[in-house]
Amino acid sequence: MVMPLWAWILFYVLVVVMLYVDLKSFGRKGQHEVSIREALTMTVVWVTVSLVFCAGIWFFYPVAPQEKAMEFFAGYLIEKSLSMDNLFVFLMLFTFFGIPRKYQHEVLFWGIFGALVLRSVFIFAGAAMVQRFEWILAIFGIFLIYTGIKMFGHNEDEQVDPSKNIFVKVFKRFFPVTGQMHEDLFFVKGEKANGVKGDRWLATPLFIALIVIETTDVAFAVDSIPAVFSVSRDPFVVLTSNIFAILGLRALYFALAAIAKYFTYLKYGLGIILSFVGVKMLLEVFADIKVSTSLSLAFIFGILVLSMALSYGKLHK
Repeated sequence: MVMPLWAWILFYVLVVVMLYVDLKSFGRKGQHEVSIREALTMTVVWVTVSLVFCAGIWFFYPVAPQEKAMEFFAGYLIEKSLSMDNLFVFLMLFTFFGIPRKYQHEVLFWGIFGALVLRSVFIFAGAAMVQRFEWILAIFGIFLIYTGIKMFGHNEDEQVDPSKNIFVKVFKRFFPVTGQMHEDLFFVKGEKANGVKGDRWLATPLFIALIVIETTDVAFAVDSIPAVFSVSRDPFVVLTSNIFAILGLRALYFALAAIAKYFTYLKYGLGIILSFVGVKMLLEVFADIKVSTSLSLAFIFGILVLSMALSYGKLHK
C-alpha cells in the first residue's frame, strides 16, 4: 500500500467525526422531520467536503497525485450516481413498512454506518484478490456489462417485498417482532408492546427496515465496488471515493423529493456507464489496452449530464 498506516487511521477518524456531525445536523433524535432545504444544504456540504478531499489528493498524494485525484473523482461519480438510483429502493422500503418521515433518518444513519463497515471489508478483500489474481477483473467486467444491460429492462414500477428477504425470515424465527411502530425505537420490552405480556424484548418495524436496508446495500456493493476498481487499483483511492460517496446519502435521500423528477433517464445512463467500465476492464485484461482516467472521467460525467438533460427535456415537453 502506498499510503502509510497513519493516513488510514486519520481517514477513519475523519469519517467518525463527519458521521457525528451528520447525526447532529438533522436536529433532535426522533423528533425532527428533515426539510428539503436542510437536506439540500447538507448535500452541498458533503459534496464540498468530498471535493476538498479530492484537492488534497491532487496536491499531497505521494505518488502520481494528479492521476490519483482524477481516479478518486471518477470513482466518486460512479458510486454517487449508483447510490442515487439505490435511494429510490429505500423510498419504497420505507413506504412498505409505513415508517414516518421523521423516523427515517435514524434508520438511514445506522444503515450508512453499517455500509461503511461492510464496504471497507469488501474493498480490502477485493484489492487483495485483484492484486493476487488479476484475471478476476475479467469476471468483474463481464458482471458489470451484464448488470448494465439489465438496467435497460429495469421496471420502475417493480415493488420491493421485504417479507421475502432471507435475513428478515431468519431473524423472525429467533427473535419476536412487534407489528407496531414505537416512535424511533428499534427494540421495546413486552409490556410496552400492545397485547404482549412480560419483559421480553421485541424488535420493531424500524429495526426490520434497518435489516433490509443493510442487506440490500450488500447487493448494491456487488455492482458499485467492481465498477470503482475499473478506474483505480489503489485501495486508498477506491475506499475513500466509495466512502465519501455514501457518507452524504442520508442528506441526499431527503433531498430526493425535490429532484427526483430529473432522474427519469438515470437508469439508462447508469446502464451505459456500467457497461462502459465493464468493457474497459475486459480490454485491459485481454488486449492490454488501458483507457486513460481522464477519458473515463469525461465519459462518465458526460453520460450523467446527458441523462439529466434528457430527463429535464422530457419533463418540459
